[in-house]
Amino acid sequence: MDMDQAAVFLGGSILTMLGFVIVVAGIVVINNIIHKYWKPVRIFTADSWHINPPAGYPNQEEPVLTKESVNK
Repeated sequence: MDMDQAAVFLGGSILTMLGFVIVVAGIVVINNIIHKYWKPVRIFTADSWHINPPAGYPNQEEPVLTKESVNK
């Protein structure tokens, strides 16, 4: 390997690594921009299968008030 080939190899490897650094920095910037406005998509989780009762019907979390419970 003579001096010209070594210089081309060194310059090529430096430019290749510089290109990789720029690509990674671009990916990080794009990821941060997307993450700021991204809302997680939740499909097929336990919450997605929860069915809320119609308005006016008591659900299991709300106690039902009766005359006996109010008079206590």
